[in-house]
Amino acid sequence: MAFDFILMLTENDRTIPDARARLDQALDGGVRHIGFKDVGLPLAELKGLAEAIRAAGGRSYLEVVSLDEESELASARAAIEIDVDCLLGGTRAEAVTALTRHHPLRYFPFPGRITGHPSVLEGPAAEIARTARQLADLEHVHGLDLLAYRFQGDVPALMAQVCAAVAKPVIMAGSIDSEARVQDAARAGAAGFTVGTAALAGAFPAESRDFTAQVRAILAITERARSQSTAPRRLALVAHDSRKSHLRAWISRHENALEGHRLICTGGTGRMILETSPTLTVHRLQRGGRGGDQQLGALIATGELDAVVFFSDPTEPHGGDVDLQALTRLAILHDTPIALSPSAADMIAAALPVSQSSRG
Repeated sequence: MAFDFILMLTENDRTIPDARARLDQALDGGVRHIGFKDVGLPLAELKGLAEAIRAAGGRSYLEVVSLDEESELASARAAIEIDVDCLLGGTRAEAVTALTRHHPLRYFPFPGRITGHPSVLEGPAAEIARTARQLADLEHVHGLDLLAYRFQGDVPALMAQVCAAVAKPVIMAGSIDSEARVQDAARAGAAGFTVGTAALAGAFPAESRDFTAQVRAILAITERARSQSTAPRRLALVAHDSRKSHLRAWISRHENALEGHRLICTGGTGRMILETSPTLTVHRLQRGGRGGDQQLGALIATGELDAVVFFSDPTEPHGGDVDLQALTRLAILHDTPIALSPSAADMIAAALPVSQSSRG
């Protein structure tokens, strides 16, 4: 995730009755991350929502609102049945992951102590950060859903403390109803944030009162806040052998911009980057011919990359052409930016925020 706005078609912790009509308006507004609760509409209608989101090229989310274990596990089963992309919320991660580990959905439970309905986040910030680390250490937990603005305390400090405590993405949720709160989430290092009731109520200044205009207003706020984001981006870097010198030059030119971000590379490319710029954070996969390109494809499919830079050589036939075609297809399907030339890659580098480590 690259600091994304997740629209929740919910009000008072329930999916709204006219969610299908609102979805069409939201898609017209340009939002691509859309969620709902597992209560408020029949399962068949929730399935239809998820299918419509997927057909529009979006990513679907289901958020758990249950407080008891039986209901929470029922919500996890519903997420599997509905076939959403991401499951948000809940506090019983070990029990839930026993169900979700065999499903491709991404799971983001709540850290901290959650009470009441609507949910409230309780406990000292240090304890919330400790539970965040425990959850993030679980193999089948892919990130966290922090009820930041349901916390009675210094919310910006809490968000920053939780984001600093874990290496996995943190989504901010709960009563985000102003541009200032969106900006606070970005500066804290959040990977995204959810807005539900506030969007339906027209809480954000917009050109008109209709829902599509409200969605566009929040997307504009998101774009402004993204420039303040401190969350490191996850970039895949790869090059055909005849273009590795081009990639080396590009890395050298953009070394400052790449500082603090997470670079995922096929084996030979990763070694070259470490030799060129040893201070960069590089995670090496297999060499391309030994499955590295397929590993990159899997990361795109599971939403774990923010962009792909692939310096390809169009002048010669390559054994890896099929792999490049597969990566391009997956990037389009999962709405992941992909750059195949230095000029396009320059645009990705220019959009990178200054990471926390680079700020010193």
